[in-house]
Amino acid sequence: MIDSFLQYEFLQNAAITGILIGIVAPLLGVFIVVRRLSLIADALSHITLTGIAASLLLEKRVTAVNDWNPIYMGMVFSVFGAILIERLRKVYKHYEELAIPIILSGGIGVGVILISLADGFNTDLFSYLFGSVTAVSRDSMWTVLVITSIVILIVILFYKELFVLSFDEEHASVSGVNGRWIHLLFIVMVALVIASSMQVVGILLVSALMTLPVASAIRIAKSFKQTIGLSIAFGETSVLVGLISSYHLSVPPGGTIVVTAILILIMSILYKRVRAQQWIKGEA
Repeated sequence: MIDSFLQYEFLQNAAITGILIGIVAPLLGVFIVVRRLSLIADALSHITLTGIAASLLLEKRVTAVNDWNPIYMGMVFSVFGAILIERLRKVYKHYEELAIPIILSGGIGVGVILISLADGFNTDLFSYLFGSVTAVSRDSMWTVLVITSIVILIVILFYKELFVLSFDEEHASVSGVNGRWIHLLFIVMVALVIASSMQVVGILLVSALMTLPVASAIRIAKSFKQTIGLSIAFGETSVLVGLISSYHLSVPPGGTIVVTAILILIMSILYKRVRAQQWIKGEA
């Protein structure tokens, strides 16, 4: 594969994009899991699908937009969905979790309509659903690089605020942290990462890359920062092994990446169980 990587630009694009996503998706995923908002990634991914379907529909109906990259329309819809989730969380103050299924259902409903109007599923849409090594363009790679850089910078600058908000919003409010704007900024970052990840992982599977590496890390890590480090390590392993397997098996990378992440999760659970048994035997 190394020879092919040096020879074909699309493999270079997919590999570099995958490496970037393997960093930023688990990074935000740690905060998502701690906040018990794991389903928000699913909701935003379906809204992104609606944006992709809208873009493909416009391409069929309006000649002037044939050169548009559907990823940008997906980002617009994803960010809009993220902001709408925040608004609905304020409306349903005592039932904030309702905001996620509302957006999830709305995204699926509108997406199905737009897909039907765009004459159903085609090769392009399938590549966004399950990921495609050949679908990642140089333009998309640079977009992911910019988003990754921005997300990492924001997490570094607002790490303390994000940490406090993730564990205790009331304490953060008393401490003077502007929770409303920090949370809005965070959810917009999640929306952009989900939209930018879809070409490699696929819209229907991107949420798994944000949660499975974190689930594996939680079983082993002894601190929050260690959880972040292990999550990124597991995410990168999943992406790289998944991309290589996808190339050799000629299957969508989204599936191989997620299966690799699941195998890592199983191994982390078994590792924890073995360590626990060894500790019990040692105490006896």
